[in-house]
Amino acid sequence: MIPQDKIDALIAKFEKVEAAMASVTKGEEIVRLSKEHGELKPVAERARELGSIRRQMRELEELAGGADREMAAIAYDELQSLKEKAPQVEMDLQLMLLPKDKADDSSVILEVRAGTGGDEAAIFAGDLFKMYQRYAGLQGWRVEVLSASEAEKGGYKEITATVSGDGVYARMKFEAGVHRVQRVPETETQGRIHTSAATVAVLPEPEEVDIVIEDKDLRIDVFRASGPGGQSVNTTDSAVRITHLPTGVSVSQQDEKSQHKNRAKAMMILRARLYDAERARVDAERSAQRKGMVGSGDRSERIRTYNYPQSRVTDHRINLTLYNLDEVIRGDALHEFVDALTTQDRVERLAALNAGV
Repeated sequence: MIPQDKIDALIAKFEKVEAAMASVTKGEEIVRLSKEHGELKPVAERARELGSIRRQMRELEELAGGADREMAAIAYDELQSLKEKAPQVEMDLQLMLLPKDKADDSSVILEVRAGTGGDEAAIFAGDLFKMYQRYAGLQGWRVEVLSASEAEKGGYKEITATVSGDGVYARMKFEAGVHRVQRVPETETQGRIHTSAATVAVLPEPEEVDIVIEDKDLRIDVFRASGPGGQSVNTTDSAVRITHLPTGVSVSQQDEKSQHKNRAKAMMILRARLYDAERARVDAERSAQRKGMVGSGDRSERIRTYNYPQSRVTDHRINLTLYNLDEVIRGDALHEFVDALTTQDRVERLAALNAGV
């Protein structure tokens, strides 16, 4: 049970920020306070609701024990209704008060790669990327392709992009993993259903201070960019490969004609991969205490299946199945999985917190 003094403190903190917004004039301070106000408002509203329910329950308990039997009966009924409502409101507030992942507000680097399944896997990788593009657009986020390797029959062997906006990682992080598709490919002449896969990586874009990369730990190679079949598409050494020597992580970038731009993009991807690897290491240590794939960053297992013949999409982590595949793959209904996964993660973290894990 959340102590009443904590509820009062939450409301007081929100009212203090609200009062400060009315008097501040500096641009940077206005932005900071506006962000804090936006984060605190739903928490304060739920805290007020819980506080109001508790006050009403105390008043109704007195009336229910009074001499006026008719009034006592009415008060008793209202009291039972509030007793049923209070636990859910308190649970909602507890979920809101859970510590946030510091990366949740970050933009991300999204990587989609064709897995098993040949041409069909590449086409599916393209479908997934379009799904995320559409979903990002609906959230008001900006998508910029960093590099892409197109497949001959359509789709991508792999594609990497930045997705920029507020709270992108918080909404996208549960998409990381192996996505499986079951459908009849366009190239299939006998109508047989094929199973293919694509992998999705969602890397929080770190700030410069989040991870330090020493120049001495880098090997930078430059070479001429090549197109399909290995043919040269540039007469200068504009392509860049950067290798982080301590970890062996390597990133190549050749989409830009400028070596400087390719190097900047490669460093951004390298920084994100190293940051993600460090987060995964910490997650692995925690997972010995708290099992479960949701929120773990583990991309080693199949997380979702898209079954076209049955118009069915199943997320295996939370056993959620929806029969609106077309809407999901368009990106219009992806939020249904995102919302469910986010809620499940919060419930699991709350349970772990209450258990002292």
